[in-house]
Amino acid sequence: MTVPYKHEPFTDFSIEDNVKQFEIALKKVKDELGKDYGLVIGAEKVSTEEKIVSVNPSNVSEVVGTVSKANKELTEKAMQVANKTFQTWKKWDPEVRADILFKAAAIVRRRKHEFSAYLVYEAGKPWNEADADTAEAIDFLEYYGRQMIELAKGYPIESRKIENNRLAYIPLGVGVVISPWNFAFAIMAGMTSAALVSGNTVLLKPASTTPVVAAKFIEVLEEAGLPAGVVNYIPGSGSEVGDYLVDHPKTRFISFTGSRDVGVRIYERAAKVHEGQIWLKRVVAEMGGKDTIIVDNQADLDLAAEAIVKSAFGFSGQKCSACSRAVIHQDVYDEVLRKTIALTKKLTVGDPAERTFMGPVNDQAAFDKVMKYIEIGKEEGTLVAGGKGDNSKGYFIEPTIFAGVNENARLMKEEIFGPVVAFCKATDFDHALEIANNTDYGLTGAVISNNRAHIEKAKEDFHVGNLYFNRGCTGAIVGYHPFGGFNMSGTDSKAGGPDYLLLFTQAKLMSEQL
Repeated sequence: MTVPYKHEPFTDFSIEDNVKQFEIALKKVKDELGKDYGLVIGAEKVSTEEKIVSVNPSNVSEVVGTVSKANKELTEKAMQVANKTFQTWKKWDPEVRADILFKAAAIVRRRKHEFSAYLVYEAGKPWNEADADTAEAIDFLEYYGRQMIELAKGYPIESRKIENNRLAYIPLGVGVVISPWNFAFAIMAGMTSAALVSGNTVLLKPASTTPVVAAKFIEVLEEAGLPAGVVNYIPGSGSEVGDYLVDHPKTRFISFTGSRDVGVRIYERAAKVHEGQIWLKRVVAEMGGKDTIIVDNQADLDLAAEAIVKSAFGFSGQKCSACSRAVIHQDVYDEVLRKTIALTKKLTVGDPAERTFMGPVNDQAAFDKVMKYIEIGKEEGTLVAGGKGDNSKGYFIEPTIFAGVNENARLMKEEIFGPVVAFCKATDFDHALEIANNTDYGLTGAVISNNRAHIEKAKEDFHVGNLYFNRGCTGAIVGYHPFGGFNMSGTDSKAGGPDYLLLFTQAKLMSEQL
């Protein structure tokens, strides 16, 4: 019988000993920066001439590591290894597969600060955000292991007197995992572990700006006893390796987290049946959001301001769940805006290794994109906080607020993925809901209100996959807040939820007549 699940606690950095331990981990990892990591194809470590160079986004002169870059030939080799390994891995006892995840979770738990330190250097995450990322990775390993043990029992179905019926869930085959840079450990580990514990083999293509954290995770899986060939580590370019794998006739499923444009492209390509392909590929996609916090005129306004600031500017707004739109009832608009500006101006921006609230954005492309939207914002609204960027050493952008933004402005419609929030005024609660739903996305949202009728109405009419009340719209916890959205936010796959593993299996009915 499985033990009831309880999520990994976050580190309390108000305790001095925790601070010291994290500083030790930062120094340890800093001393290890610059190492070279090879591809992992079956039991073979492969070094290539062409490399991906991972740099610290806070200090681009600092190399976190160099990683061998896969090409089509090596990708094909990895596919053949994964396909062969699947024939044996799929027959492993599900409880034994789960035990590997439990051991991996224990290894990461013992090295928690070390992994978080890698996230500080490679992903530019502040201490608390890095700690939460690592905790979530542990959560995914623990949770999916427990879910697999339950799923292995099958679902009870009815049998007539003349027969015995059983419904079992079997793995799909070889899957491609294309993971993102913003939760470089948690989401990458979650996507990979869900696929493998279900009995599939995996070709892991991590984000090109955060491949070292993924390489470290592969080392953990090996130490935990995962057989060679179950997970193959093949970082490479999306246009070469990614497209090749999505099109491959032996690919059974693609698990993707990233931008809307790339997700739509994968979905379209995966729909085509290639020669030698005998199935329709399954796509599990999480593709971003344009998330809103609504504040009505019967809300705790201090809570509202705090929720907006944390949701908009945590990890520099680089979360698909980040609040990029604050829709405020006209009666309290000015006060909420004033309180939010005051809190924002207290935030610190800089190298996250030095315990700042906000670090850098991901890379030069992200910096350029966000700064372009800030210029658009100056045309569409009034800049009331932030607005400046500095990429002389790293990719730093101030937390930025635009007020008086029209509900149909680009700032209210398009995903920015940076520390920018637009304030928009609503005449009443119905109008606020109308604005919130006026987007192609439907990932997260929050309502700050003490009006029960408004809360109940929002439950029905606020069309998002994750809806929160009287808190921010970020910070989903595995097992507590299954995560995934509607519309162009993806396939509503509900990562960290009780039905997620079903996406990596297929149901087989066995009926024996007596």
